[in-house]
Formats: sequence, structure tokens, C-alpha cells
Amino acid sequence: MIEKLFEKYIKEITEQKSYSVNTIDAYKRDLKPWIEFLHKKHNDFTNGSKNDPLYLRLYLHDRLEAKISNRSLARFISVVSSFQQFILRTDAYQEYVFKLPKMKFNSNIPDFIPISEMNKLFKSDKNITQSDKYFFHRDYIMVALLYATGIRREELANMKLSDIDNSVQTITILGKGNKVRIVPTGEKTFDELQDYILIREKYLEKKLTKTPYLLLNKFGKPITVRSVNRIVKKFAQKEGMDFTPHTLRHSFATHLLENGADLLLIKEILGHASLSTTQKYTHVTAEVMKKVFNQAHPRSGAKK
Repeated sequence: MIEKLFEKYIKEITEQKSYSVNTIDAYKRDLKPWIEFLHKKHNDFTNGSKNDPLYLRLYLHDRLEAKISNRSLARFISVVSSFQQFILRTDAYQEYVFKLPKMKFNSNIPDFIPISEMNKLFKSDKNITQSDKYFFHRDYIMVALLYATGIRREELANMKLSDIDNSVQTITILGKGNKVRIVPTGEKTFDELQDYILIREKYLEKKLTKTPYLLLNKFGKPITVRSVNRIVKKFAQKEGMDFTPHTLRHSFATHLLENGADLLLIKEILGHASLSTTQKYTHVTAEVMKKVFNQAHPRSGAKK
């Protein structure tokens, strides 16, 4: 029975909620192992109460043994809570509702790349003129756009040519919850984007295919979100660096804040629903300021 409830719940959030595909997939990943655990380990509740809290404690214990982070467990509890609210609205099957614990996790300061390192990365643009290979230009523009705009990897993968406004050098982004926002690219990155588009057109001619999407795989088809992650990591390694699309997003926000950009402006560009999400970058800059102070000020008390 609980499997059918799970299927109905997924159908509801898919059809009635403005959740992104990635959010729905994350809900499935969190809930499905829990549903299977209940069914397999407890023989469909033939012994004992269906909502015995021991079941949940056993599952959480197993997840901790598997080295799952507190952040992931807190997200799981949140998803289960949403699922249980769905069950309660059915006026039936409430025996499947558990008392959920409150979980806290430490919100780590996000990783970012220092401005000096980013400058070195884009000084290597001399290689752009030395290579006629489509994939070199594609990988470069992916990294350049992620850093210049702060967009998410799924937003980059879903970007189309029609999203680019040549007159004002901006890109329209369809973000989480189908929310639309406009992000600037900067003159330098926009010029590089135009160069890439010309090379992309020649590549599509060779492949005898067409697609509205900006970034292409070896078949001339749109790249996947997973490919964005893999390509960016590989590009970083070739440059002797270590970063992901999310690192570039963090770096974008941190560098804007360090250079005096307004927090509300950064929130809008990043597409955050809440200002509290954007405020985590103030902790990053505070750490940077403390480090500089300790290194430079004679009264810092730090050992020189």
C-alpha cells in the first residue's frame, strides 16, 4: 500500500507543484530507499505497529553507518515530512505517519576560487586562437559563462540560442520552480560567446543536424546536466585547478560581494528564493577579511 501512496505523491508534485525536474528526482532518490526499507525489513508491517518510531530510528542509524552527512539526513527528514503531509490529506493511511526528529547540520562556508586564480585561468584565453576544435571552445565558454553569470549547471545545460539578447548582452534563465530571471554576461564573456556561436554553427553543419540548445555533445545533440559537471571538472584539471560548476557559482557571488555589489542584486542574479541563502556569502568575505587583517595589521596578534 505504501508503494502506491509513494507513486501518487510523486504524481501530485509532478503535476501540481512548480518543482523542477531535478527537485522531483531528488525527492524520489530520498524517498524510494525509505519506502523499500519499510517494505523489505519489516515484511510490510505484519509485525507491530506500522508507525512504530523504531523503524525510522533503524533507518537513520543505517544511513549514518553509510557515512551519510547530517545535511543529507536533514533533507531526507524534510522530504519525508512533505510525504507525510500528503498522506494526512488523504484522510486515510495515517498509520504510515511517523514522528520526525528535528535535525541540524553545520552549514559549511562554500568553497570559492580566489580572484587571482580566476584571472590566471582566463589569461589562458590565448589558447582560444590556437585551437580550431569545437570541444575546446565549448568547454571554455561553459566555464566562462558559469563564472560570469553565476548560473546553475542545469540552467547552463538547458540554455538556448533564443535566450541570448544580443542588444543588451544578457541571457534569460529559466531557474528553479520555473522562475525566469535575466543575467548579465559582461562584455568580454559576451564577445567570447559570439565567437563560440560561429564555431558551433560550423560544427552543426558538419553533423548535418540542428538544435536550439547552445551546448552540444559529440553527436550535435544537447549536453546533459551530468556532462556539464564532468566537462567542467576535466577542464579544471587541464588547467592545474580543482573546481566544479557549483564552485564557480560560489566564486561569482563571493567576488561580487568582495567588490562592493549589493546583496539584493546578487540574490536576484543567482535566483535565490530567500535572502538568507545569499547571506552565506557574507561569511565567506568575513573569513577573507579576517585572514587579510591577521596578515597585515600590527595589532592582529597573529604570529608573523
